Amino acid sequence: MMGRRNRGLYTQGELPVSGFRPVFIYLKAEVWIFILECGDERHFFGEMVSIIERLRGPGGCPWDREQKLEDLRTYIVEEAYELTEAITARDMDHVCEEAGDLLLQIVFVASLAKEAGAFGVGDVVRRVCEKLIRRHPHVFETVTVADSDEVLRNWERIKLEERREKKESSSMLAGLPKTLPPLLRAHRMQGKAAHVGFDWRGDSPDPLFAKLEEEIAELREAIAGRDAGADSDAMQDAVEDAVEDELGDVLFMTVNLARHLKVNPDVALSRACAKFAERLQKVEREAESRGLQLNLCPPEQLDELWNRAKESGTYSESSGRIRS
Repeated sequence: MMGRRNRGLYTQGELPVSGFRPVFIYLKAEVWIFILECGDERHFFGEMVSIIERLRGPGGCPWDREQKLEDLRTYIVEEAYELTEAITARDMDHVCEEAGDLLLQIVFVASLAKEAGAFGVGDVVRRVCEKLIRRHPHVFETVTVADSDEVLRNWERIKLEERREKKESSSMLAGLPKTLPPLLRAHRMQGKAAHVGFDWRGDSPDPLFAKLEEEIAELREAIAGRDAGADSDAMQDAVEDAVEDELGDVLFMTVNLARHLKVNPDVALSRACAKFAERLQKVEREAESRGLQLNLCPPEQLDELWNRAKESGTYSESSGRIRS
């Protein structure tokens, strides 16, 4: 009989007694964490670990046995993107499948690390449990918080203390991966800075719009300087760099505006891409039905096809928010 696992967080005075068999117990700050099996119900996490070990072991799968830790990087990123796409589409069956695929990669990483004598999947679970308890003192200790903003400020403060204990960089940006996509990295950087008060004041977006317009004006100036020409190749490179820098400032400020509007810029841009793709595909189908070749159509006809596609409805995705 298959069933769901029972799990919970208990203080020592709330330990479940009858009908439960503890599988994993961890004690931190007088909080017991139980992962339990109840009756004939069984779980699959340990089974997945065993399957991967079997695939990696003697007589296992040649492909799985060839994989190195570095080889998994591409798959981890790919599976993460597939999961986010399923979440955006609100396809819960697909979300379940993709969550499993991503979990598989994590267990695979732990399995390779165990083979190397570094750590195992139990260490991964233990450390994340420690982190969750340590960074939620308002739940597991006596700390009080007024709202989620204070929770996030405490989270960053605790992370800073952890880095200092490890003698790591104490910069608020130290834990931010340099390999993040630039749009997401900009959003995360701004959010981290905001947690320590380095942010625009007030709820009105007007100052942000004013700053964005200022950045656009500076971009226009840079473009005008480039179009005016340069006296040397070095100067030409400089004006090209200026255009790139100013455009970067416009994009960075746009992300800041999105954050203040509580819009996930990555989701917003993904929706814009999906909308453009759907309209363009409608244009292609309409052109094909008329026997037209798009590359031979005059601009006026392309505009007419595009407007027709816009009027016929567009793709819509769910919005999303990410934790800064």
